[in-house]
Amino acid sequence: MLELGNGFAFVGRQYKIEVGESDYFLDLLFYHLQLRCFIIIELKACRFKPEFIGKLNFYLSAADAQLKRSDDNPSIGILLCRTKDKIEAEYALRDLNKPIGVSSFELSNIIPESLKSQLPSIEEMEKKLLGKNE
Repeated sequence: MLELGNGFAFVGRQYKIEVGESDYFLDLLFYHLQLRCFIIIELKACRFKPEFIGKLNFYLSAADAQLKRSDDNPSIGILLCRTKDKIEAEYALRDLNKPIGVSSFELSNIIPESLKSQLPSIEEMEKKLLGKNE
């Protein structure tokens, strides 16, 4: 959370939105106080797939229709994947008119060696972040 910077207000995890007769769940929803917009973060514990962009684009449209106030700016989407191919991500984002960013992450690099034995494993943290309680 600290790495996001200043101005982020946490709205919810697995935040439910209804579209038509279906329920959808946003992994993480924030509101940015200075940008005056919602930030949707989707977490994928796998390699980037172009179809993830379509889903995030859908979520942004739904959030702007249902959550955004008239004085808010359009929502921003951030997709975090285990790994990504830069060219695939570039092609998937080309010609979209919504602000969406794609990045990869490595949980193991942010945990100091001295703390690793005292914290849950990467797999356990991913399950928690993605709301999978198996």
